[in-house]
Amino acid sequence: MSSLRQQTGLLVVISSPSGAGKTTLCQRLLKDEPQLVFSVSYTTRTMRSGERDGADYHFVDDAGFQKMVERDEFAEWAEVHGKRYGTSVRFVDEALSGGKDVLFDIDYQGGRQLRAKFEADALLVFILPPSLAELERRLRQRATDDEEVISKRLHKAHEEIEHYALYDFLIINDDLERAYAELRSIYRAAHLRRSRMADHAEALVRAAQTKHTK
Repeated sequence: MSSLRQQTGLLVVISSPSGAGKTTLCQRLLKDEPQLVFSVSYTTRTMRSGERDGADYHFVDDAGFQKMVERDEFAEWAEVHGKRYGTSVRFVDEALSGGKDVLFDIDYQGGRQLRAKFEADALLVFILPPSLAELERRLRQRATDDEEVISKRLHKAHEEIEHYALYDFLIINDDLERAYAELRSIYRAAHLRRSRMADHAEALVRAAQTKHTK
């Protein structure tokens, strides 16, 4: 009997406050899981040094982004720190139908929208810092932001953590290796959800019933 494993891709949403280690964890998961592809968001923010258009983000102006919103071309979009970010619905549909898993580095606003549109295929994971004091220490240790930016990031962190209940899993990143092992285990286990494997189980039930009636 041929396998009837679920072929639809999985949407993996990973969110965290700035400084909690999300980027490092996402990069490792992408490297270790070849089935996983990164969702390159559209954004209205300015390109930073070292970034590449189409690889890190699709950079567009406000007018272009608004036209995409009006044409309903985003699976999700949100405004963060005064700039807008969005995910192409066409990209998501093509990835899912092709059996690819898509990794999203987005906040709770985007995660909520994806859960509403793709509930059966969405996995939401939130990365927590060990404490707010440790989060502030990490932000200051990076030495890339001034006091005003750090203050804004900490305020945003408080807002983001308040929405933890939206997520399926919470990981405390107090040890990078342990946090990564937990993230990878969650990702792999999500493919075995009953809702995703039910077709295969039902096929076995029907085959058994047919065998017994002969």
